[in-house]
Amino acid sequence: MGRNSGRKNSRFKNKGDKSSDLSRLKHQLTQFFDSNFGEEFAEKQLIKKLSLRDAATKRLLSEGLQELLAAGKISKNPRNLYSSAADPDFITGEVDYVNARFAFIIPEDQEKKENDIMVKEANLKTALDGDIVRIMVLPQRGKGGKREGKVLEIIERCRDEFVGRVEISPRFAFVVPDFKKMHQDIFVKKSDLAGAQHNQKVVVKLTDWKEGDKSPTGTIIRVLGEAGDHEVEIHSIMAEFGLPFEYPDEAIAEADAISEKIPSQELEKRRDYRAVSTFTIDPADAKDFDDAISFRYLDNGNMEIGVHIADVSHYVKPKTLMEKEAYDRATSVYLVDRTIPMLPERLSNGLCSLRPNEDKLTFSCVFEMDEQAQVKGFWIGRTAIHSDRRFSYEEAQENMDNGDGDFASELIKINDLAHKLRKERFKKGAINFETVEVKFRLDEAGTPVGLIIKERKDVHKLIEEFMLLANKTVAQFIFDKNKGKSTFVYRTHDYPDLEKLTTFANFARKFGHDMQITDEKKVSRSLNQLMDEIAGKPEQNVLEQLAIRSMAKAKYTTEPKLHFGLAFAHYTHFTSPIRRYPDLMVHRLLQHYLDGGKPPENQAWEEKCLHSSEREKRASDAERASIKYKQVEYMKLAEVKDYDGIVTGVTEWGVFVEITETKCEGMVRLQDMTDDYYDFDEKNMRLVGSRNKKMITLGDKVKVRVTRTDIDRRTIDLEFVYDDK
Repeated sequence: MGRNSGRKNSRFKNKGDKSSDLSRLKHQLTQFFDSNFGEEFAEKQLIKKLSLRDAATKRLLSEGLQELLAAGKISKNPRNLYSSAADPDFITGEVDYVNARFAFIIPEDQEKKENDIMVKEANLKTALDGDIVRIMVLPQRGKGGKREGKVLEIIERCRDEFVGRVEISPRFAFVVPDFKKMHQDIFVKKSDLAGAQHNQKVVVKLTDWKEGDKSPTGTIIRVLGEAGDHEVEIHSIMAEFGLPFEYPDEAIAEADAISEKIPSQELEKRRDYRAVSTFTIDPADAKDFDDAISFRYLDNGNMEIGVHIADVSHYVKPKTLMEKEAYDRATSVYLVDRTIPMLPERLSNGLCSLRPNEDKLTFSCVFEMDEQAQVKGFWIGRTAIHSDRRFSYEEAQENMDNGDGDFASELIKINDLAHKLRKERFKKGAINFETVEVKFRLDEAGTPVGLIIKERKDVHKLIEEFMLLANKTVAQFIFDKNKGKSTFVYRTHDYPDLEKLTTFANFARKFGHDMQITDEKKVSRSLNQLMDEIAGKPEQNVLEQLAIRSMAKAKYTTEPKLHFGLAFAHYTHFTSPIRRYPDLMVHRLLQHYLDGGKPPENQAWEEKCLHSSEREKRASDAERASIKYKQVEYMKLAEVKDYDGIVTGVTEWGVFVEITETKCEGMVRLQDMTDDYYDFDEKNMRLVGSRNKKMITLGDKVKVRVTRTDIDRRTIDLEFVYDDK
């Protein structure tokens, strides 16, 4: 053996004099205690934990501990156990489990939202994505570093059911979750398989997870079927997001018991618009018609346009089963092949649907307008209507274009008014987001056989403009009644985050589009100019999507704040109570105030707003997941060829690319980029080749080829294709 072999593990080998060795040891001790905050250690444990081998360093340990004690950096209890003396910060927040190595805790305290705390996997206890936890923030090392913490307590589990694919071995089984932020497989005893077969999709419920165990234990509560089957995959998405599979029988029975006949005394309470020309305009495949437009000329030469909305509040009463179910769902959900309705079909497609040639009960906002689309007066209240015609968008547009057919002159006039309303709205700062909507054409088995790029024509904008006008008018009407002190449900949209907007502006600049974002008043105008410039160009979809992501999220609240995107001082959702619970809330409050009622207690309504916003996000996430599933399936079946694409995201693990032809997004993984070793430049959101210095950055136009599709994870793997020139 060499003469130094007995000392090779020492951390202090001939490093200099005693004072420098002591200084290094104290620094090491401080870091150790801070990293193990809340734990206590004896001297012998510290020797082992710090791998102190030589006798000289061991002798320094006692001296170092005494100096740290004297400086107040550590403390010692009566049992001679040492621990950190730092004053910790305790925070409650939500877990964002970004990858298998670490998570971020998003503080509940709004003032600390920007200060997310990183928690390494070893310090998460058994916390999962979305859980509410209490953490201890570890003392920060150095300046500018990311704050770290450790979970002390799981206050509330976000979910205990997961969808995944079961893998069965001779002695046990595991469920591999579909959810990307669930990084642990779930152990299942063979006795808890509920008849599931290898490779089937299932729903598993967590039953136990002892601290220290690598995986949680669960039991299968529902077998969905064979992985890859269309119906199974859609059911998997529904189960993943906790969407209901059916309507409760009791609530259906409650709806079925409602008479179709409208009592004469109910009609007498309402303004009667049944003799006024009225029609609905909806998608060709729509079954629920919750808004109608009426039109007539007044004796003074002005026009009266009525926006009539299904009076759901007449049928769905508080404390009923239908109400309970509607509140829980809070919104209808539109997946690629089906609708999960908020209300029973008896109401959504029957009693409340404004079908043609039937008397219907409605809640209306009726406008008197002049030729310049100036609102000269309005009236809000309950009405009865009789729709004369059910138009599809295509039929109404054709009549407008040709100038003949049912209600052609009325449609043309209303469209003229809508154009003027729209022009005025943009003049006041509304943002013109004309997003590209892609819809799949499915065969009988649910397989995607084609893509349809949905075009927004004048008729779509006509309906949109008058729905916006009604929503704005109702919100402003209630706000003005009591100077904003009346409890009400508003739809608000805050100013965009400047940092996100700057990132987006830099991205747009790569396509040759300049944006003015330094002046808050010019942001809307600059965004609208950009939307006009990119219309019909390859980068249109990706820039529109990124622009929307850079905006603040719209939400429901009782606070009467502005809607930045629409440039309205006050705005609400009044026009879709068949499919949105907040609209039903608005109708109830509106009638309450029309009847002379006093403002109700605010807190209960704010909680309903928060619930509705959360349910809206759930619906949006589920809808995106179903679209992503079909995108993956479509690209799996698509022709094997090279595709043009645009880089939409750059991360430390790969590059996101949107395929221009199909609008599907996939990833080129860093590990698959073998032409060079690439470093991730986080500040500039780009990859830089270490040898060839090639840069890959947001907005780059590239060519890619599909290498793999994964239905379970809903991912598309790509590789770059380089021209051999």
